[in-house]
Amino acid sequence: MFNEHQDYLNNDLNNQTISRLIKIIHHNPNDVIKIFSLLKLCKAISVFNGLDFSIKKKIIEELPSMKKMEVLNNLSVNDRLSFLEKIPKNLLKDLIKYLNPEEKCKTLVSLGYPENSIGRFMIPYYITIPKTWNVQEVLDYIRKEVKNSDVIEIVYIVDQKGKLIDDVKIREFLLADPNTKISDLMNNSQYTAVLNLTDTEEEASKIFSINNRVSLPVIDDQNFLLGIVTVDDILWILNENYREDLQKIGGMEALNQSYLNEPLYRLIKKRAGWLILLFIGEMLTTTVMQKFSSVLEKAVVLALFIPLVVSSGGNSGSQAASLIIQAMALGEVKIKDWWIVMRREIICGFFLGSILGLTGFIRVIAWHNMNLFNYGPHWILVGLTVFFSLIGVVLWGTLSGSMLPFIIKKFRGDPASSSAPFVATLVDVIGLIIYFSMSYILLRGTLL
Repeated sequence: MFNEHQDYLNNDLNNQTISRLIKIIHHNPNDVIKIFSLLKLCKAISVFNGLDFSIKKKIIEELPSMKKMEVLNNLSVNDRLSFLEKIPKNLLKDLIKYLNPEEKCKTLVSLGYPENSIGRFMIPYYITIPKTWNVQEVLDYIRKEVKNSDVIEIVYIVDQKGKLIDDVKIREFLLADPNTKISDLMNNSQYTAVLNLTDTEEEASKIFSINNRVSLPVIDDQNFLLGIVTVDDILWILNENYREDLQKIGGMEALNQSYLNEPLYRLIKKRAGWLILLFIGEMLTTTVMQKFSSVLEKAVVLALFIPLVVSSGGNSGSQAASLIIQAMALGEVKIKDWWIVMRREIICGFFLGSILGLTGFIRVIAWHNMNLFNYGPHWILVGLTVFFSLIGVVLWGTLSGSMLPFIIKKFRGDPASSSAPFVATLVDVIGLIIYFSMSYILLRGTLL
C-alpha cells in the first residue's frame, strides 16, 4: 500500500497534526519506518520527540544511514541527549559517528556532565553582547547575526573574558532610544538569577519558580557563561520526575516508557521486586498474629477491630510520607529539618489519633447500646482499648511515614521509594504489637 500510493500518502501524512501522526505510528508498529520516511524533516523531528523510547530506538536503528544522520543532527541538543543517554553503550558509539563535528562536540560535552545535573540540559544558543554597545548596535547585531538562538527574549551581557555581568529583556531594547548605552539599561546590582553547572534538576526548578523567567543562564564557579536553560526544558524534567515518583510511591520501579508500550516481561519484572519485598514484610504481620493467638482465643471480639486500627495507622503513615516527599521535592524541607518535622508530626499524630480513637470509642458504645452488636459485659474496656490503640497506632504511622524519607535521603536514596505500600507494611507490624499490647494492659483480669 505504501509503495503504490506513496505520493498521496506523503501529502496526506504531512498535512496531519503531530499528535495524529504519533497515534498513526503507535497503531501501525509494523509500518513505522515507512511512515516516518514519508515525513518532511521538520515534521519528522517533531513526531520523533513525541514517541516512546522503544519506537525511537527502532526508527534510528532501521532508518537508512542518510536519513538517520539527518534526524540525529537536527534534533535539539536536549532532545538528542535525552534519547542517547538511554541507549546501550555499544549502540551509542555507533550513533555518535553520524553527528557532524559541531553537534558531536555539543553532545559529548553534555554527556560528560553528572546525571541529573542542569549541565545536561543547557543549550548553547543564546545572545551575548558587551556592555559598551548602544541599543542600535544590539538591534543590528540581532537582525544580522543571530540565527540559532532558541530564546531571543533575553540578551546576556558579558565582559571581554565571557563572564556574565547581567541580562536585559529584548523589550527594553525595543522601547529605548537607539543611542542609549547598554550600561544604562543594566540593573547595576549583583546578578543572582543564575544556575550553576552542577545544580540538580530540583534546585533549578526552584530557582525558575522564584524568578519567573523563560530562561536562565548557566555559569561555572568562575562566573563564565556556558549556556542557558529554558522553562520548557524544566517543565519536561518536572513532568518526567513526577511520573517516576508516582510509580515509585505506588510501590514499583519507574517505567521507561508508556504503559501500553512497556514490554510485558519488563512490566512484571519492575512490579515483582517490590511485591515480593512487601509480601515478606507482611509475613511479619502473620508472625505477630501467631504470637498473640492466645489473646485472640480468649477475646475474639478484639479481632473485629484489627482492620480498623491497623489501616488507620497505614493511612496516616501514607499521608505523612506523601507530604514530606512533596516538601523535599520542592526544596521546602532539608535533611537538617528532621527534628522540626518529627515534633510537628508527633503533635499531629497525637491529635489525629485522638480524633479517630474517639470516633472508634463512640462507635463501640453506639453499636452496643443500639443492640447492633453485643461486645460483652466489658464493652467499655473494649471501647477504651480501641481508643488508646488508635492514638498509639496513628502516632506511630505519622512518625514512621514522616521519618522514612529523611532516612532514605540520608543514605542517598530516592525519598519517593519510601512508598505508601512500604510505610503501610511497616505500620501493620508495629500497629498489631501496639494493639495487642494495649489490649493486654486494659483487659487483663477481665477478658484476658
